[in-house]
Amino acid sequence: MTHAEDGDAPVDDHLRQLLIEELHRARHGYGLAAEFAGEGSEFSPSCGDAVTVRVGPDGFSWEGNGCAVSMAAASALGATSVDDFRMLVDDYLASVAPGAPAVPGELEPFAGIGRFPLRARCATLAWRAARTALAAADA
Repeated sequence: MTHAEDGDAPVDDHLRQLLIEELHRARHGYGLAAEFAGEGSEFSPSCGDAVTVRVGPDGFSWEGNGCAVSMAAASALGATSVDDFRMLVDDYLASVAPGAPAVPGELEPFAGIGRFPLRARCATLAWRAARTALAAADA
């Protein structure tokens, strides 16, 4: 994947769509782990997307259904370690706002997606569920 890093041009809309589709198909972390320390779920009443996230010894696992954006964001979460999640979650959640700086790597395609308000909710659904799951695990 080509991402904007070290001064490269930002991801254009066509490339953004391709990268989101690639993450959607990859489904990193899909399938809820039997062994887990915390679980969180989020549902979007505006579009019907839903996701459940578990955090366990092997990181994040998830199940859900929804649009390509929400499932791609869940897949990106599944490819993120718990330590990286702790460092990235606030920046990622902020990055979906229009004009916000991107989080480099697999999360970059979601930067600024908030210019479409429903898509911002979709892009953050799994990450908000993961924050709940991690808080339960840490309790």
